[in-house]
Order: sequence, then C-alpha cells, then structure tokens
Amino acid sequence: MQPRNLNEYDPLKDFQPRKITLLDDITKLVHISGKGPAVIVIPEVPGISPHVARFARWVRDAGFTVYMPSLYGRDGEPIDLEVGQAIFKRLCVSAEFRAFGAGGSSPVTKWLRALAKLAHEECGGPGVGAIGMCFSGNFALSMMLEPAMLAPVFSQPALPLDDDAGLEIAPEELKVVKARLEKEDLTVMAYRFEGDRFCKSQRFAAYEEALGDRFIGRVLPDSAANRDVPEFFEKVVQTPHNVVTVHLIDQEGQPTTKARDEILDFFRARLS
Repeated sequence: MQPRNLNEYDPLKDFQPRKITLLDDITKLVHISGKGPAVIVIPEVPGISPHVARFARWVRDAGFTVYMPSLYGRDGEPIDLEVGQAIFKRLCVSAEFRAFGAGGSSPVTKWLRALAKLAHEECGGPGVGAIGMCFSGNFALSMMLEPAMLAPVFSQPALPLDDDAGLEIAPEELKVVKARLEKEDLTVMAYRFEGDRFCKSQRFAAYEEALGDRFIGRVLPDSAANRDVPEFFEKVVQTPHNVVTVHLIDQEGQPTTKARDEILDFFRARLS
C-alpha cells in the first residue's frame, strides 16, 4: 500500500461507492474494495477519515473484501476540530445511535446486521468479520445476532458515554450472543489503551464478566500511542484512544502495529 498524507483529503478512488438499501427503506452509502471474504469496517467519530481508510486498506490488502459504511461525517475528509465536535454533538442526540444508557443496542446495528448478511451472500466464504471503533466500538457484538458474523472486533468501545462499566447491548441480546459464542466456539477480540478516558478498565471488566473466556481483551500502554495527532484528538479526546487509526504508530515492532496484525490474523483464522 502506497503511503498517503493522512492530513489531506482522501478521494477513496480505490473503493467502489454503492448506495445499499436494506430493511425495506434505509439506504446508506457503502465504500467497497478488495476480493475475498467480507469484513465490515465501521468508522469511528468523526467518520471515514484518511486514518480509517488506511486501516480499511490494510484489511483489504490482507485478502478481504472491505465494506465501509458511511454513517456520519464527510467521507475522506481529514479530521477537523470544529467539524469533529459538531458531528460528535449530533451523534449524541441521533435516533440511530444510543450514546447514553446501558442495556440497549444502537438502532443502526440492525442495518449493519443486514449488511453483514448481504456481504456474505456477495462474497461467500465461511462468514463475515467486523470491527467497530470508538462510537461504533460495540456494534460488532450486536452484529453477532446475524449468523453470518463470525469474527467480531471491538476497538476502544466508548458507549455508553455515561457509564464506564455499561455495555451497549440489551440483556436478552447479550444472552443470545454468549450462547452462540459458546456453541460455535467463537471469540471476541477487543483493544484499548490503559489510560483511555472513554473506554476504561471497567468496560473491559464488564465484557469479561458477561462473556467469560470468549472475550479476549488487549490493553496497550499509553506510551505506545502516537502523539502526533490531529487537533480534535488532542483537545477533545485528550488521551490515547484510537488503537488502529490515529494513535497507531506504523513501524515494525510497535504495540499498535502488533495489534493491527493480530486483528488481521484473527480475520484470516475465522474467515479464510
């Protein structure tokens, strides 16, 4: 993959934009690229930034068809402080997302489950993988209600914002997901930085209590995070947070690069 300037607009020319209508009347733009089993890369706030697109390309180049839905923000735009703040505020009151209060899934996860089903039909293979990040971090767990989903990854799951130990999934859905993980011998991979103020140790502890040894959590030291970040992350996020995007250091041997490679290996093991 050719290096790109992550502070410049990314036209996403190596992705095919498709408007996909699911659940009867809900249409979203999805950027698709690659060949092989499908992996859904769900963007973090403030959207499909050049950093998110870079990660999607790593997934594609590992041998997968990437489906990257546009859920918020300006696709390909570099991360801007004022725009990022505005998007974050809108999402907190959006009907599609459940930013506050544990014990329920964001409504958008139903559409994402339908996307996983479609992606499996189009790409074949054993099933589908998905990674959620930050605001979308927990979405891959709710997507496990779709039988085609086999490889869920959480990267710094931040919701609910008002409960450090809260899980953004309904108890009855969590029960079904746990039973499926046990029956099919599946696991969930999760990543966070030790000092992350949006995804604290209490959340991983809650996942461990709910899912047992089916939950594999990785905690990276804050010293492993890239410090050269856009102003939005410096002033709003403030702590190491985005494991495979903004705070990743793309150098061999770095903990964040090892985390990225482990995620790619996880997808290969489950989907290839």
